[in-house]
Amino acid sequence: MFDPLELAKITKGIVCEDDKRKYYRFRKAYFYGGIATADCVGCNLRCIYCWAWNVVNKPNRIGDFYYPEEVAEKLVSIAETNGFNKLRISGNEPTLCKEHLLSILEKIPKKFLFILETNGILIGYDESYAKDLSKFKNIHVRVGLKGSNDKEFSQLTGAKQEFFQYQLKALKNLIENEVSCHPAIIEIPKNIENVRNMLGEIDNDLKNSLEIEPLIKYPAVMERMKRFM
Repeated sequence: MFDPLELAKITKGIVCEDDKRKYYRFRKAYFYGGIATADCVGCNLRCIYCWAWNVVNKPNRIGDFYYPEEVAEKLVSIAETNGFNKLRISGNEPTLCKEHLLSILEKIPKKFLFILETNGILIGYDESYAKDLSKFKNIHVRVGLKGSNDKEFSQLTGAKQEFFQYQLKALKNLIENEVSCHPAIIEIPKNIENVRNMLGEIDNDLKNSLEIEPLIKYPAVMERMKRFM
C-alpha cells in the first residue's frame, strides 16, 4: 500500500516543469452533452479499473509539455469548432500541477464551464486548494470516489486505507468554500447506500447528487479486475 501524497510529489516531478505540464492528447468528447477535453499525464492513484492505465504507469515515457496558455487555447478552439460550452482536463489527475491548473483557469473565457474531474486527494489534504478554486465562478468539480469504504478504496486504488477520508474531506472543503461540485462513484462498490449516508453527513445535496458511473468493460480492465480482486 502506498501513500498517494508521496506518489503525487514524485509524479509531479515528472509531469510538471516550471509552469508547464505533460499532456498526451486534446480531443472532443460527448460526455456532458459535448465537451472539449485535454488528457493530462500523471496520477497519484493506481485504480485497477482505470481506462488510462498505460499512461498512469508510464508518465516519463508519454506526452509532451504544454504551457497553460497553449492548453487553454486548444480547449477553446475545440469547443468553438464543435459548438461546445464546456471544457475539462481528464485522463489522469488534473490537480497534481496546481499553479499550472490555476493559470489555465485564469485564461478560460467566462462563457465556458470548466469541469474539473479529480480524485480529490490533494483538495482534501490542503483546504487552500478549494479556496483557490473558489475564485473561479465558471468551474464545477466532479470528485470521483474510489470505493464505498476505507478497505474497498485501498483494494481498488492500491493506496493506504486512510486516504479514502481525504476524498470526503475534499467535498467538505469545496462545499465550505462555495465551489460547485458533486460526487461520483464507479458502479463496482457493493454498498453504495453507505456512501450516500457519508455524503449526507457532509451535505444533503451531495447525497442526492451522487453520480453512479458505469464500468467500461475493456478487456484489459476486466483482466486487472480478475487479477487484483
